Amino acid sequence: MRPRGILVSALFFAACGVLELVLGVIEAPRPLEFWPVWEALGRAVLFWLLAAGLWQRLALCRTVALVYCLAALVTYAVVIALALWGAPLRFPTSVVVSSLFQVPSCALLFPYLRSPEAGFLFPRPLFRR
Repeated sequence: MRPRGILVSALFFAACGVLELVLGVIEAPRPLEFWPVWEALGRAVLFWLLAAGLWQRLALCRTVALVYCLAALVTYAVVIALALWGAPLRFPTSVVVSSLFQVPSCALLFPYLRSPEAGFLFPRPLFRR
């Protein structure tokens, strides 16, 4: 049985991939064309690869997940600040829905991924000469 922290972090990024694919297909022009679906699938696969790496306890994937969560939180904070200051911004529905899922999740996941427990669960490889 995998520790809860690994399960939650891997499931979060797997769910992000599913959300990316579904929203990409929903917002694709009709009739459905190949390239928008291909792009959505490509974005989803990146999330799924990260989820698989977290599931395998790869320290590099923990670092990538940390950077992603930090970047998502900073980006959405800037966008919210711009909206509060009255900037005339329009966002696609996929961005709004993704942010509603990712902001609270990243806010909870980021401190965990920085914790000593996560450092223990995602050990760095030992290099020997």
